[in-house]
Amino acid sequence: MNDDLREAARKRIEGKRAFWRLLFVFVIIAIILNVVWLASGYREYYWPVWPMLGFAIALLFTALNAFGPGSKPISDEAIDREVRRINGEG
Repeated sequence: MNDDLREAARKRIEGKRAFWRLLFVFVIIAIILNVVWLASGYREYYWPVWPMLGFAIALLFTALNAFGPGSKPISDEAIDREVRRINGEG
């Protein structure tokens, strides 16, 4: 059971690292898109909003996975309850 907790902790850490990497990439891409938009000279329509919005949605789901309700630590009581449920004891 201790190995399961370690595996769950490892997955949580990986999820948080993935979020921070994705956030960094988002900022870099947003800067590049805005520089291209400014350099194009066509400022009547702010087109970078669309790719940034799509990326932000992916970032939101990554954040929910890393920090959302399902990312709380697993208690020993919850593990015992699940083991009992699997064994048909309750």
